[in-house]
Amino acid sequence: MTTGQGSGGNVLAALASLFIPGLGQLLQGRLLMAIIHFVLAGILWIFLLGWIIHLWSILDAARFSPKPR
Repeated sequence: MTTGQGSGGNVLAALASLFIPGLGQLLQGRLLMAIIHFVLAGILWIFLLGWIIHLWSILDAARFSPKPR
């Protein structure tokens, strides 16, 4: 199974981030990025700007491509 951009894993991660920002990054094993997305979205939703981070989280999960070893 491929793990690059457009793979099934990225689609699943993007769908997960659709529901909870950062969850897709967590599924991809990127803990620090998951925490950043989750915390920023939580803070910015207070000011009704969380949708920006939410969208960024979805796109980041969908476009993620691991570095080749």
